[in-house]
Amino acid sequence: MSDRHDRPVRRHCDVCVIGGSAAGLAAALQLGRQRRSVIVVDAGEPRNAPAALMHSFLGRDGTAPGELIDAGREEVRSYGGEVLTGRASDVRRLDDGRFEVRLEGGHAVIARRVLAATGLVDELPRIVGLAEHWGRDVIHCPFCHGYEVRDRRIVLLAVHAGGLHPAALFRQLTHRFTVVVQPDAGVDDADVAALRASDVDVVEGTVRRVVEDAAGHVAGVELADGTVIDADVIAIGPRFTARVDAFASLGLRPVAHPSGAGDRIETDAAGQTSVQGVYAAGNVADPANQVLQAAAEGSRIGSMIGFSLAEEDMRVAARPSANALDWDDRYRDEPLWSGNPNGSLVNEINGLCPGTALDVGAGEGGDAIWLAAQGWTVTASDVSQRALDRVAVGARQREVSVECLLANANDWQPYGGRAFGLVSAQYASIPRTPDGSGVHNLLAAVAPGGTLLVVSHDIEPMRQTVDPAHGRPFDPDAYVRVEDVAEVLRSSSGWTVDVYEKRERPPGAATTAHHVEDVVLRATRR
Repeated sequence: MSDRHDRPVRRHCDVCVIGGSAAGLAAALQLGRQRRSVIVVDAGEPRNAPAALMHSFLGRDGTAPGELIDAGREEVRSYGGEVLTGRASDVRRLDDGRFEVRLEGGHAVIARRVLAATGLVDELPRIVGLAEHWGRDVIHCPFCHGYEVRDRRIVLLAVHAGGLHPAALFRQLTHRFTVVVQPDAGVDDADVAALRASDVDVVEGTVRRVVEDAAGHVAGVELADGTVIDADVIAIGPRFTARVDAFASLGLRPVAHPSGAGDRIETDAAGQTSVQGVYAAGNVADPANQVLQAAAEGSRIGSMIGFSLAEEDMRVAARPSANALDWDDRYRDEPLWSGNPNGSLVNEINGLCPGTALDVGAGEGGDAIWLAAQGWTVTASDVSQRALDRVAVGARQREVSVECLLANANDWQPYGGRAFGLVSAQYASIPRTPDGSGVHNLLAAVAPGGTLLVVSHDIEPMRQTVDPAHGRPFDPDAYVRVEDVAEVLRSSSGWTVDVYEKRERPPGAATTAHHVEDVVLRATRR
């Protein structure tokens, strides 16, 4: 199938989540479980990336941040949610009230709701060596990393008015505690006096650089006057800036955080911002959130967005399918595919006696029409009515008969409980579900003695790191894979797997230069 990969792609979904860390993924999971289509756009820039481990997350204390993200992505994808590597450059409201999220590289996502889970950027003061130790020997949160540095020499740098906020907590963690107050920090004199009264050494001065030991670890801080204060760990509450540039076209602006250390996005009790339909969760809304709180907040706001969509649909007595809209939109212009049958289909059914055939994810009907021309009685199923309309036109032009069936492969009995001699799914985009409903529906549609043929792209190359500046418009791991079908067949009696292998795509039929290998599974129901 030759598609227009060289052109920007416009996707459609119920909710576009911008930011794929704890808050964004938790919201996406909540929405996916409400059967909402979700696309997460993630630039891969989490705030806690420098940290080796995260703490105070019940059940996951001491887990690497990346491990949590990987698990969260897999859970979101298991409900058909997509996680795209990319960066949102602009968010605009369309005339129909929906939002267009423009991505760097040219692709776009059209969504009914948008969740900003973009986090914030920590801005460290220009102290030589400070940034190099950030997330290791330089920390900011006593709850996140304080226990791990207990009883060590901790020096807290107060560089702004809220810089003394965690001082009492660090004092509890070690008796070797020093506070350095920068002259222009603007801290409260009463707070300084309280620290001194509690036997905390408070020094006023400007830190010039971080002193390292022979192993490259923090050994102290040097002040502008040359004084060196010994330290094993430096604590600092940096200034921070909310990542909201992409929302400027909507007029969404951050407001000053009460601490005076930065800014954030204001939301109401449901997580909605001043722009109706745009929500915010995580550090972009509350910089004090740890990972656990950010995840909880994302889950809560995901449910609020779910309520918003459900109530809107109920008012108009509608139950729209964003997945169908997504594919209808892709078929809005000239033909998307070549019109030729897939080479693997042509090869694999060679020798089979024509009978009844179900083409799942038929698209514009290249396979279905070819099968009908070979004498098969064909039913073409697809989630897109616009695609099926093209199948019908193509069949009339070729003077063959093809039944068109509008069906979602994950629905209850999408094929009407019928059984076919051949069930073919060629590169079918079936969203995953935890219970594998799409796979089980495929198998159930095969008659005794019939053939199941599933072919997909080898997606391993697509799993490689993608530059956020270019990105890709689809997430292959959000859809049913041949491996998923093979796993079910292995655990099911009554099936014989005839072919399960990766091979080069056959020449001469529908081909694309973007995917050079297929994964082919052919099985027979006994």
